[in-house]
This record gives sequence, C-alpha cells and structure tokens, in this order.
Amino acid sequence: MLIVRRLFLLAGFVFMLAVPLATVARAQDAGVPGRNIADMKFMQIPGMPTCATGSVQNGDPTKGASIIFARMQAGCVFPMHWHTPTETLMMVEGDGRVEMKDAKRVTLHAGGFAQMPSKHVHKFGCAKKCTLYVVSDAAFDMHYVDGKGNELSPAAALKIVGETPAGSPE
Repeated sequence: MLIVRRLFLLAGFVFMLAVPLATVARAQDAGVPGRNIADMKFMQIPGMPTCATGSVQNGDPTKGASIIFARMQAGCVFPMHWHTPTETLMMVEGDGRVEMKDAKRVTLHAGGFAQMPSKHVHKFGCAKKCTLYVVSDAAFDMHYVDGKGNELSPAAALKIVGETPAGSPE
C-alpha cells in the first residue's frame, strides 16, 4: 500500500510540474537568441512556494535539459527536497542560502554558483529578494522530503517552512 501511495504521489508531482512548465516553455520565442528580464514571462509553478516565480529561457523542463530564470521574494524558502536531474544554481542578484544534506551550508551572493547532484537532498532560500538561473540537465521534478527522507506533499512540506504552494493554473 505504501508503494502504491508513493507512486501516486510521484505521478501527481510530475503532472503538476509538466503542464505549467510546458506552457511557459511554449510561451517563449524560440527564434530569439536571448532576452532581457523585462521581456521574460513569469509564472507561479504549482507545488512550488507562491513566493517564487519562474520563466523558462531554454529547453522544455518537462522533457529534458532546461534553463529557468527564477525570482524569489524576501524570506522565500524551498524546504528539503531532491531532483532526478543535477541542478545548478547561478545567482544574479541577492543572497541565497544552500543547505545540502551532509554538506556545509553555503551563502551565495551575486555571481555565486552551486550544484546539487541528482537525488541529493537540499534546501534553498533567500533572506532578501533574489534572482537566479536554475539549470537542469534532464526533465525537472521536485520531491519534497522530511528529515528522515520520506516524501511529503507540497502542502505538507511548504507548511513546515511557513510557505504556501502555488495552485494549478486555471
């Protein structure tokens, strides 16, 4: 029963990410070699904290490698979680704090860089408003976990850090 529940939970996470991220990926101009922040289309992503928005810059996060430009409000936190792909963060503005399981905490400043290997449990937050690029080397997914590594729903995980998950697009 526990295995069936976990598979159902995993399928729900993948679906919640797939629809909105695919929509944003199609919304960007494929023929444009670059864009400025003022030209980016941002959206909240279901299952992610409402204090964060993202704009796909390259690729399709539901199918493979991608680059997402993210904005996070002051105090925004992504609680403990892991991804199937390797995740690379590059800070543009503000300060972000990366906490990885079994590793030293790191505060990233503008120009800073962090890389979390596939399935490595980590946490990320911004004390002040921050912007960053999130680079994924495969289809992007999010698996929130508790202190023992058990998967949690977005609502349960985000409640722990005082955040609220974004809802499904209408």
